[in-house]
Amino acid sequence: MSEATADTLSDFGRAVRDGLDQVRKTIPARYFYDLRGSKLFEEITALPEYYPTRTETALLEDHADDLGRLAGRGRSVIEFGAGSATKTPLLLAATGATTYVPVDISGDFLAQSVADLARSHPALRIVPVVGDFSKPMDLPALPRPLTGFFPGSTIGNFDHRSAVDLLRSFRETLGVDARLVIGIDTRKNARLLEAAYDDDAGITAAFNLNLLERINRELGGTIPVDAFEHRAAWNEDQGRVEMHLVATREISFNAAGRRFSMRRGETIHTENSYKYTLSEARLLARASGWEPVAFWSDPDEMFGLHVWVATGDGPRP
Repeated sequence: MSEATADTLSDFGRAVRDGLDQVRKTIPARYFYDLRGSKLFEEITALPEYYPTRTETALLEDHADDLGRLAGRGRSVIEFGAGSATKTPLLLAATGATTYVPVDISGDFLAQSVADLARSHPALRIVPVVGDFSKPMDLPALPRPLTGFFPGSTIGNFDHRSAVDLLRSFRETLGVDARLVIGIDTRKNARLLEAAYDDDAGITAAFNLNLLERINRELGGTIPVDAFEHRAAWNEDQGRVEMHLVATREISFNAAGRRFSMRRGETIHTENSYKYTLSEARLLARASGWEPVAFWSDPDEMFGLHVWVATGDGPRP
């Protein structure tokens, strides 16, 4: 593959080229989610080790009445990073929403999810948006006010500064008197956290390694995928689980129009998943233009479901 320029490379290509050029190599986690990556993640959510999905689902079910009242009845619901939208019907039912706007970076997977939801909710108006919610975006014309939905502790994939910037962007996108229903994972025993990101079935490992396969498929890569292994570890100082792809031997390969080399033991840092105490989550809200109005957790405090209201305008619940 010839040397690619910034003008000819996709966003994915630029991220890969720039990330692999760094001394500490890294690729943003949002590029996990091509069609295969999205399907693998859905498999992860059903694993016994992966507690967030089932715990958050139970919270949405158990607190539906209060959730509907506080999140705003009859509003359009905007879901950032919709994925398979498996939890979405719970919020739609709780709020009585008639319009749903799923936003996701994977167009193919979004189309499949929308088709499934449309079959089960024929009266629901669905307006899908293919895009990267981590960047400023325009929504279709909708009656205001709006309710945002950001489940799955996806906010944990962003460092603290980027998380504040993202939540401020949501605040601006959703507008006056917005509500945000957000799932945030909690700090807990390191053994439980690491198991959730390194399951016995190897699905998370396949999800991580698929990023290299995607580079080979889409960016003319020659990465020897079998020369890498998945690693997940809790970083106590940073308050996050880190995922890496570790080179098991010395290698050289092409990707995004460049030649790269890696030493044995060198890693590509692919994901962070920050965990928050309740006080840290509330601080995050207030730093980004939101005021916490409700919080629920399970008896073991494995996961938290929050409702926030946009500050500075509109009535309070």
